[in-house]
Amino acid sequence: MDNGMIRKYEKAKIYAEQRDRIEFQSLVVNFDGRNNPHTVEYRDGQWQCDCDFFQMRGRCSHTMALELILEDMLPDPLAL
Repeated sequence: MDNGMIRKYEKAKIYAEQRDRIEFQSLVVNFDGRNNPHTVEYRDGQWQCDCDFFQMRGRCSHTMALELILEDMLPDPLAL
């Protein structure tokens, strides 16, 4: 690996540790659910999931799992 790439890798590790510097605006995820695959989207501060539970309740295990994974990396919904 050349010096330029080594410096970029070191910088990437710093960014990865400073999660507060990253803010997702949109995201599409294919979620391998226990019973069926699901598509989860985050756009304009709102979650969408194609599972039946989300359609009834506006929140589901798929969106909640992604909220936990992306903790502190999503915009504050009150600031939108």
